[in-house]
Amino acid sequence: MAHTLHDKPVPDGTPPRRRALLRVLGAALALAGTAATADTAGRREAPEIARIVQRGELVVGMLRSDSPPFFYVRDEKLQGTDVDMAREIAKELGVKVRFDRTASSFNEVVDKVSRNEVDLGISKISRTLARSRAVLFSEPYLTLHHALVLNRLEFAKLARERTPEQTMQDYTGTLGVIAQSSFGDFAQINFPKARVREYPTWEGVVEAVQRGEVVAGYRDEFEVKRLLAEKPTLSLKLRSVTLKDRRDTIGVAIPADAPTLRSFVDLYLESRKTKLEIEDVLKALPQPEKKTGQS
Repeated sequence: MAHTLHDKPVPDGTPPRRRALLRVLGAALALAGTAATADTAGRREAPEIARIVQRGELVVGMLRSDSPPFFYVRDEKLQGTDVDMAREIAKELGVKVRFDRTASSFNEVVDKVSRNEVDLGISKISRTLARSRAVLFSEPYLTLHHALVLNRLEFAKLARERTPEQTMQDYTGTLGVIAQSSFGDFAQINFPKARVREYPTWEGVVEAVQRGEVVAGYRDEFEVKRLLAEKPTLSLKLRSVTLKDRRDTIGVAIPADAPTLRSFVDLYLESRKTKLEIEDVLKALPQPEKKTGQS
């Protein structure tokens, strides 16, 4: 019977140390032989792709709490633009998709990716320098400007005769951000003199701005525009400022040891017929659910 290198018997006269080394080498070669599979065209697939194909499912990390229109549950069904993207990537790989929604923060989604607990993180994740030390990122699939929601009265006291833009150039007031989010990192970089306060949720940040506990809340322009569009009465007390010189690029988080998977995701994004813009995201917002008895 023909033997491959890794299953060929070791001669009886081989010294014990050499016999042990040959066995280790044989085991390593056997493992390497299973590291990649062939696709339908006979090409050997990269290990990270092969693992997903052999498993038969793509595991996608996604934040536990809903963030319409990116991911949210409606009629007991998970849906949204990020959900659709994950399903399309899984389809291109020829596998099913499974969503892991155990992460309680955006940073925790990234952590799960870095520990290879999920194959991808698709959860409206901002690409930051701090996060890029632990994971790879795809090319952006959405680019948003940074924005602030301001308490009109408290900000006027701080600004005095200066314009909002002038005031924000050397901002020394209080600034609310979501804990364990990219905007905590952005605040340290863009507003080093600000007194940053973290809150568990965006709703908590907005409530703090309304109370005057913080002068401003810091997030992307989509979330700020959505807030004032959905609750127009807030405009009596709050106002928004878009920072045109600050961009928040949203991408897919990928394990650091999966460069071929990153290339696959990048090519998928490049091949999409439509590119997401903020106007598209605003249009994709679901209509408010009707309450019981409402016609």
